[in-house]
Amino acid sequence: MRKSKLFYSVVNAIKIEPIMNLAYRFLPTILLFIVFTACSNSSIETDDSTPIYPQNNYKTKNVVVIIMDGARYSETWGDITQQYIPKISGQLASKGIINTSFYNNGPTWTISGHAAITTGHYQDLNNSGKEIPKYSSIFQNFRKAKNVNAASTWMISSKDKLEVLNNCVDSNWKNKYQPNTNCGVNGLGSGYREDAVTFEKISEILSKDQPQLTLINLREPDFSGHTGNWNDYLDGLRASDEYIYQIWQFLENNPFYQGKTSLFITNDHGRHLDDLGGFSSHGDDCDGCRHILFYAHGPDFKQNTVIDIKRELIDIPSTIAELLGFPMPDRPGKVMTELFLN
Repeated sequence: MRKSKLFYSVVNAIKIEPIMNLAYRFLPTILLFIVFTACSNSSIETDDSTPIYPQNNYKTKNVVVIIMDGARYSETWGDITQQYIPKISGQLASKGIINTSFYNNGPTWTISGHAAITTGHYQDLNNSGKEIPKYSSIFQNFRKAKNVNAASTWMISSKDKLEVLNNCVDSNWKNKYQPNTNCGVNGLGSGYREDAVTFEKISEILSKDQPQLTLINLREPDFSGHTGNWNDYLDGLRASDEYIYQIWQFLENNPFYQGKTSLFITNDHGRHLDDLGGFSSHGDDCDGCRHILFYAHGPDFKQNTVIDIKRELIDIPSTIAELLGFPMPDRPGKVMTELFLN
C-alpha cells in the first residue's frame, strides 16, 4: 500500500537530524543515569549492620565460633609469653588475624556475653538460664534466609544454661527456625559437663550433620576460675587451648570444611583485675572483665596479621552474616571489614 501524502508531510515536518545530534550529545549523561539507577537498586547496602553483599562471592561457606569461657586477657594475648595458650599462639596465630583491642561492652556474664554473639545485641539476661533473649539469633536468621533445616545450625555447649539462646521473645521468631542444641549433661537444667565430653560431641556432630553455622562453648577456664584455685584456672586455659587446636585441625582436614570454613575464637567475658577482686570472679565493667581475646581464621581473612582496632562482641554476628550472605536487620554491630583480604 502506498503511503499517503499526509505521512510524508509529517515525516518531513520532523527534524530528524537535530534530534539525533541532541541524542549523541547527551548520550554519556543518559548512560550514567542508567548505571546509577541500576546500582541504587542493587543488593549493596551501606549499613554495616546488614550484609554488604547478600549474594556474596566469598569462599566461606561455613562458620564455627568457639567461646573459651571466661579467660582473662592478661593470660591470653596480654601475656607476652602467651604460655597458657601455646597452640593458639604457636600453631594458629600465623594462619589468621588477631585483634588486641576486642571487648565485651555489655554485661560481663556468661549468658549475656554469649547472647551478644548470637543476637548482635547486649542484653542483661538472667545468668541462671531462666530467660531467653529478646532478639532473634544468627541461627534463626540464617535458617530462614537459606531455607535450611535445623541440622545445618548447631549450638554445642558444656554449660546447660546456654540452651536458652536457641529461642527468643520476639513473636515473629519465637519457636521458629531454631538451631539444634547439645548443651550440658542433657539439656537445660541438667548441669554442666566436662569439656572432654563436649569435644566428643563436637567431633560427632560436625562429622555427621556437617552444620554450616556452629557455636561451641568450652566451660574452661571459667569453671575452674570460680573455684579460686589459680593453678586449676591456668590448667583450664591450657586444656581449652588444646581442644581448640584439635577442632581447628578437624576443620582443616575434613573435606566438607577444608578451605571453606571461617573460625572465630573469643571469650564471652574476662575476669576481674587483681586489685578489683581477682581472677576468681567477673561481672563488672573493669578492663579485666571487658578486654577479651579475639582470633579469626578463614579463606577470606588475612593471615599472619595483628591489628589494634576497637571492636566488640556484637560485631561478630554482623561479620558472620556478611560472610554467609544473610540479613541481620536492626543490629548495632558492624562488619569487621579489616579482617578481610579485600
